[in-house]
Amino acid sequence: QVQLVESGGGLVQPGGSLRLSCAASGRTVSRSAMGWFRQAPGKEREFVAGVTYFLTTYYTDSVQGRFTISRDNAKNTVYLQMNSLKPEDTAVYYCAATQSAPWDARVRAIDYDYWGQGTQVTVSS
Repeated sequence: QVQLVESGGGLVQPGGSLRLSCAASGRTVSRSAMGWFRQAPGKEREFVAGVTYFLTTYYTDSVQGRFTISRDNAKNTVYLQMNSLKPEDTAVYYCAATQSAPWDARVRAIDYDYWGQGTQVTVSS
């Protein structure tokens, strides 16, 4: 059973930065497509960023240029560096993984098989 554990969330002022981490069990990261999603109160879960098995990265338009996804296979960890944070980035952030066709870019939540418990990010002055 794959386990994903997010950390690094918190309260930050607009314009600030946070780095989220997602630690995975086993050798999940090296064998999977990994993604970050977020869900704000009253809204559906939405795709934020992803990285494929071949290290291709992709982002939703609203975070392009501000967020960076990366992976460290040796540490079995995926990161989301978030810069220039805005109040609209406030949400619970979730890490996700799939080992099904991991070379494909995945932006739908239904395409991921494993999920973490989430970490809260609040952007407010």
